[in-house]
Amino acid sequence: MLWLKALHIIFMVTWFAGLFYLPRLFVYHAMAIDQTSLDRFKVMERKLFYGIMTPGLILTLIFGVSMMVINDYSGQLWLNIKLGLITVLIVYHIYCGKLLIDFKRDKNTRSHVFYRWFNEFPVLILFAIIFLAVLRP
Repeated sequence: MLWLKALHIIFMVTWFAGLFYLPRLFVYHAMAIDQTSLDRFKVMERKLFYGIMTPGLILTLIFGVSMMVINDYSGQLWLNIKLGLITVLIVYHIYCGKLLIDFKRDKNTRSHVFYRWFNEFPVLILFAIIFLAVLRP
């Protein structure tokens, strides 16, 4: 069980690193004007999303669900709220993928200011998830 928990935390950290960094890349990408920078950001964003974030998400879910199967958490409100917040993060992740495609196709319509605010959202969810998982109110 502790191995599953350790792996779950490792891949959750990996996933969140991407959730924090990809929107930051979007900030810089939205501000870029020269083709070299635009091309560089497209490569960085693609590698981060497909090489780090998405595998981090999948492995976080695999180890998290494994712990839920082993332990009976049924009916516990803190877990239901946590699962709801994780669902919100998965939607955020998918939306990041949509934004990545917009940048790839040079179809971004949002300013760097939007992405600066967009970048803060997962921090709030992270706080809530950690408090729920640790305190189990």
